[in-house]
Amino acid sequence: MGDLFLVRHGETEWSRSGRHTGWTDVPLTEHGRQEARRLAPLIRSHHIGAAFVSPLRRARETAELIGVPDARVDADLREWDYGGYEGVTTPEIQRTRPGWFLFTDGVAPGPPEHPGESPEQVGERADRMLAKVDAALCETEGIVLLVAHGHFLRVLTARRLGLPAGRGALFQLATGTLCRLGTEHERPVVAGWNIRPPS
Repeated sequence: MGDLFLVRHGETEWSRSGRHTGWTDVPLTEHGRQEARRLAPLIRSHHIGAAFVSPLRRARETAELIGVPDARVDADLREWDYGGYEGVTTPEIQRTRPGWFLFTDGVAPGPPEHPGESPEQVGERADRMLAKVDAALCETEGIVLLVAHGHFLRVLTARRLGLPAGRGALFQLATGTLCRLGTEHERPVVAGWNIRPPS
């Protein structure tokens, strides 16, 4: 099992204000673009054997800015479907659901095209993506890179480590950062988290 790089897209207006951003195609802010550009030298210093990106433009633009414009678009990398909580902040949700926590309580139902996902459903998607990652690691030399979204990548990390999807709560993930999942004694480990280049 080789190394897996995870990049969360750069800042958007909604990520800055804490609004849950699933399917809404919010663009990067200029600060978000700068976050992505600063990661480019870190990415270039490694051999990327394969790269995948979420279909949403905030992730695709991040992939371009970090130097992997040919990353394969994969719908399994899209962000958590927040259903009825799309665009809503945690404090707003907790006004009517005190103590609500995404990773244990899931989301309120949304419209038919975006009904929402449970933590377990996001975990199933993460497992599908990890199967593709493992196939790519077998087919190529080098690191596999995923450019996607905060909550989804947290769940994917939990699943990579053999934890339930809800344990993604343990891995706070900032915008415009690089994380590295590697192995130690043939077991998956977190080798680096929320990495940013020196200012």
